[in-house]
Formats: sequence, C-alpha cells, structure tokens
Amino acid sequence: MSRRPKIKTAEEIRLMRESGRKLASVMLELEKMVYPGISTGEIDERAEKMILQMGGMPSFKGYGDSKDPFPATICASLNDEIVHGIPSQKIKLQEGDIFKIDIGMKYKGWHSDMARTFAVGEISEESKKIIETVRKVFYQGVSAMKVGKKLNRYSKATQKFAEKSGFSVVRNLVGHGIGRELHEYPQIPNYFDRKSCNFKLEAGMTFALEPMINAGSHETKLGDDGWVFETVDNSLSAHWENTVLVTDKGIEILTNTN
Repeated sequence: MSRRPKIKTAEEIRLMRESGRKLASVMLELEKMVYPGISTGEIDERAEKMILQMGGMPSFKGYGDSKDPFPATICASLNDEIVHGIPSQKIKLQEGDIFKIDIGMKYKGWHSDMARTFAVGEISEESKKIIETVRKVFYQGVSAMKVGKKLNRYSKATQKFAEKSGFSVVRNLVGHGIGRELHEYPQIPNYFDRKSCNFKLEAGMTFALEPMINAGSHETKLGDDGWVFETVDNSLSAHWENTVLVTDKGIEILTNTN
C-alpha cells in the first residue's frame, strides 16, 4: 500500500482551524509594521510576543540542528532572498524593498504555517507584478485540488501559471504536510513531477502549500549564514504560503487573511 498523508479527526481539525486563525491574526498585525526604517528584528520580536500571548509557541525558533538551530520566530527575507532569512536589529527595511515574512505557530499541539510577500513603501512595477503573481499562483494551485484527484495537479497548475506569467518556479524548496509536526509527509513541489504527490486527495488531509517564484533563474544558492536561500542571479523572489485543509466541499484555507 502506498504511503499517504495523515487524515485528521474532527477534533484535530478544530484545533488546526484555531491555530490557523490565530496565526493569520498575527500576520495581519505584522503587515502593519512593514514600512521603511523598521528593523526586521523589531518585527520578529512583535511576532514572538503575540504568539506567546495567544498561548502558542513559535514553530521555527529552535528548529533544525541542535548545534545551530534557527534563532528567530519569523523568517525575514528581502528582495533576492527566497526564504529562511534571519531577522536582525541591524537590517532595516528600505523604500522599494519587497519583504517576505514566513511564520509558524504551534497551538495546543498543532502547527500552522504561512508566508506573505509585502511591498515596502513605493515599489517598482516588476516588484508589484511578482507579488501579485505569486498570490495568484497559490490560488491557481488550490483551484486544481479536489477530493479524489491527485495532489500533483496542484504542482502542475502552479508551474503552468507561474511560467506563463514570465517567472520561474523554485525547485529545491517545497511545501509539505503539516499537523502535529511542522513538516509531515509529503514534500510538495511547486513544479510538476509525475512521480511526486501522485496519491489521491482525501478529506481531512492538511498541507502547507507555498509557491516560491523568481524573476530570473529558478536556481538558488545558500547564503553565508547557512540558512537563507537566495536567487543565484540576484533576481527578485516572492513567496506565498497558507495552511490548507482538504474537505469534501473543496479546499479550506486555515490561515486566511482576506
């Protein structure tokens, strides 16, 4: 029998909904802090304080190798940085930047995970286009997902829309299952691979879907700190992520900020 993601019970889904709603409220507050002159460290401090006040725990802080765990609550990535940027009091947002916040929260034993790309002040037309496109890429992928259909329909739809819009899809960074663990089976690419995610969707499955697109090459390089991924050609990159639930009626976004 082929492997499949864990199916959540009604009570587990209730808790994941609660976790997702709370995390979305944190992101909405962080969005208000995105303006020129503020440090990414200040935004990180606010994120951690809010999560703890809600009775949750940051999913990312302390994640990874015990000798070199991720040191912050949010991933704070600027411009050509794709994901996993480390926030710092020394790094200040500047007019024209595009800024990615990736954040996870564990609440009553259940994780939620989301990311957004924000404009810092007035930005270029290219920057506006990549931010709008990555949001649309996410929804194009979700619209292809239905109970009884294979999950890799999502990957096919995201790749097709991104490339049709003139952007490349990052290939070595992927979405994932989510629940009691931040990263559960499966890994979910944003490009089509016939052998990947070729199982059929069932109600009760939960995923963190996160398209990452670049204005130039899809290739990446690891930054000097050993955490941040950057575009190999220094082109802009955008990221959009939500925790979602598969239901018989369609896909429910648990971290919705609309």
